Amino acid sequence: MTGRRRWSTEEILDAAAELLRTGDAESFSVRKLAAALGTDSSSLYRHFRSKTELLRALADRILMAAMDGYRPEGDWKQRITALALRVREAFGQQPQVAMVWGRYASSGTGSRLIMEEVLQALRASGLPDEEIPARYHRIAVLLTALIASEAGVSTITPQEHEQGLELFRVAVLGADPERFPALAHFARDVHPLGADRRAAFEEILAAQLAHIEAAISPS
Repeated sequence: MTGRRRWSTEEILDAAAELLRTGDAESFSVRKLAAALGTDSSSLYRHFRSKTELLRALADRILMAAMDGYRPEGDWKQRITALALRVREAFGQQPQVAMVWGRYASSGTGSRLIMEEVLQALRASGLPDEEIPARYHRIAVLLTALIASEAGVSTITPQEHEQGLELFRVAVLGADPERFPALAHFARDVHPLGADRRAAFEEILAAQLAHIEAAISPS
C-alpha cells in the first residue's frame, strides 16, 4: 500500500502562499492548508508547531526574497530607503502575508538580514551606538505599519473599493461647514487613504530619516 506523500517545508509554504492569495488571513487555517495538500493537519505540525509559526515563516521567506540580490549603495539614508522599498514591493506581491507580518514578529534569517542592514546603515549615519536601537525600533514600527496598512487597502474587492469611495465622498463633501469648517475648506483636495500611497510612503519614511539626521551631532 502506498504511503501518504511527505511534503517539504518549502512546498508547504508554497501552498500556504497560494491559499492566502485566494483567501484571507483571518480564514486561513492549518486544517484548510492540509486539505489543499491532500493530507492531515498532523503531518504539517511536524514542520510547524502552530498556524502562527507557519505564517511567521511565510513572512520571513518574503523578507528573504526582498534581500535577494540586494547590495548596499549610497549613504545611510539611501540604503534604508532602498531596503524599505524592496520590502514594500515584496509584500505587495503577497498582501495577505503583509498583514500577518504587521501582526506577528518574524525571527528567521530574512528578518535578521533586514535588521542587520538597517542597524549597519544607522551606524554609518554617525549616530552614537546607544541611540541606534531606539531609532531602529521606530523605523521598524513605521515600515510594518505602513506596509500592513497598504496591504489591507490592496486586498479589498472592487465593490468594497467603490463603497469606500462613496462613504469618503459623503463624509468629506457632505460635511456641515459650520461644524467642520476646515474639512469643508479642504474637501476637494483631501484624498482617500488608498490614493497615491507610494508617494506618501516615501515622504513619511524620508521625514523619519530626516528626523534622525537632525539628531546626529556634528563631528
